[in-house]
Amino acid sequence: MTKPVVLILLGPPGAGKGTQARMLEEDFGLVQLSTGDLLRAAVAAGTEAGKQAKAVMEAGQLVSDDIVLAILKDRMAQPDVARGIILDGFPRTDGQAASLDGLLQASGQKVNAAISLEVDDEAMVGRVSGRFTCADCGEGYHDEFKRPAKAGTCDKCGGTAFKRRADDNAETVRERLKAYHAQTAPLIAYYEGKGVLERVDAMGAIADIRQALGALVRGVTA
Repeated sequence: MTKPVVLILLGPPGAGKGTQARMLEEDFGLVQLSTGDLLRAAVAAGTEAGKQAKAVMEAGQLVSDDIVLAILKDRMAQPDVARGIILDGFPRTDGQAASLDGLLQASGQKVNAAISLEVDDEAMVGRVSGRFTCADCGEGYHDEFKRPAKAGTCDKCGGTAFKRRADDNAETVRERLKAYHAQTAPLIAYYEGKGVLERVDAMGAIADIRQALGALVRGVTA
């Protein structure tokens, strides 16, 4: 049996990670796993690792890498991820990347590709400042680049309530971009050293980026 594919999506706020991850889910049957969603689901399910995470979070502390990895390991044992996963938000450091490698190796798996969505910072400020999401299903939109086909109605679920993040403003976005580059530079070097880093120009049309990512994923799963 073919081992599940493991992809890591890297990219600053507004690079389109969420949009492209959903498309990869549709195109390849992969499952997007974000750290926040994993933690919340594990806490709600009351798993052993979830109980540990809950205690740490209730104490106002950061959940340790060991707990995150334990939760990820539990999640990867579920049948719905048999084709593979897309990791978003983890790892964030080369130390976490090395721990993830160890976890995967224990089950004969590996990171197939770490995909860096390459963008222009100033363009990102405009892109992020105009984005909003459906309050019901989470589908993403943008004032300029991706409006609902029918104004005020979500294309995906038909919902009519939308929301914007309070921190999606120009000044905050610039600070987040600065932090992203500082934190992620070592991670890019780590995966480049492993020979699994792929760079995709994420400044083009959504459909073009989807096509480029699709070709890349087919290449690593062939």
